[in-house]
Amino acid sequence: MSNTRQQGQASEQLACQHLQHQGLRLLTQNWHCRQGELDLVMLDGDTVVFVEVRYRRHAAWGGAVESVDARKRARLAAAAQHFLLQESRWAKHPCRFDVVAISPDDHSHPRLDWIQNAFET
Repeated sequence: MSNTRQQGQASEQLACQHLQHQGLRLLTQNWHCRQGELDLVMLDGDTVVFVEVRYRRHAAWGGAVESVDARKRARLAAAAQHFLLQESRWAKHPCRFDVVAISPDDHSHPRLDWIQNAFET
């Protein structure tokens, strides 16, 4: 497994644990369809939360939040719609898109920023 993939999995696990400590419940992780992948799908009260986890080692290449551009947002929205079609029990719940941005701080420990309602579709 590549270092990039390992870092991605570690970042998703860190984000999931953080969100669970905040009271969210994991519905599924790494959900795939033709439209794309949903890193985490969680429940916050009665709200279905589609979470995009982004790790960036170097801010010079653009921050983690900035990397969720219009094209990525459209793919996430399409994947979320497909998820709600396949998992119809969640279709009537309110939904939102969050981003968890992870980057190393000055001491190489991960810094986690949770942006709720990061974008609208």
